[in-house]
Amino acid sequence: MANIAIILAGGIGSRLGSDRPKQFVEVLGKPVLAYTLEKFQNHREIDVIEVVCVNSWKDYLEDMIQKYNFYKVKWVVDGGSTFQESVINGIFNLKGKISPDDIVMTHFGASPFVEDEIISDCIKVCKVKNNAISTTPFFLLSGLIDDSRKSSSVHINRDMIACMNSPHAFKYSLIYDIYQQATKSGLINEVEPHTTTLMQAMGYTVYFSKGSQTNIKITKKEDLELFEGYLLMKKLHGE
Repeated sequence: MANIAIILAGGIGSRLGSDRPKQFVEVLGKPVLAYTLEKFQNHREIDVIEVVCVNSWKDYLEDMIQKYNFYKVKWVVDGGSTFQESVINGIFNLKGKISPDDIVMTHFGASPFVEDEIISDCIKVCKVKNNAISTTPFFLLSGLIDDSRKSSSVHINRDMIACMNSPHAFKYSLIYDIYQQATKSGLINEVEPHTTTLMQAMGYTVYFSKGSQTNIKITKKEDLELFEGYLLMKKLHGE
């Protein structure tokens, strides 16, 4: 049984206000995506990597793969116009290339904070449950938004809320069948565009694996600054 990481780098990330997709923005002279790929390249349980990439940045990605010797990257696939299309491209490209019992793990290219233990536990849970979603408790106060979207009059028990994040892991035959069925039925266009919401809409239970509050996805300028501070701190401590 092999473990394949699908790194999703097909988005544009306009909220960052950069002239390039957020996964290719450089922090301390290195693209965000390179930091993310390093985590999976260096993880002992990851056998092969596939990158789903913005088409116009594929040449840049190929150069980056060579520069940093990401030898586990075996496939580079075109990204879609939506998150779900990018996931589908990545999943369907593996048909006939890997075993139905292999584990595929999806992770955002703009989420470079992911740590080894999160990846390992996701694989561990998936081996038992056939899927695993990196999850953390919800620690903030919460309330149901009123119609005005400016107030709340209903409290939500935070103990009943889970914050689901990437990575996700799935038995390949399961996730392939889910996306094939959802595409044929049109359900994929009717639910919130996430793999977890699609699975829940189809009656599947998603299982939790370890998560971390620090495993954020870089979306805004402040996130980039936070990541730079994180890297500088590690450098200061000789890590």
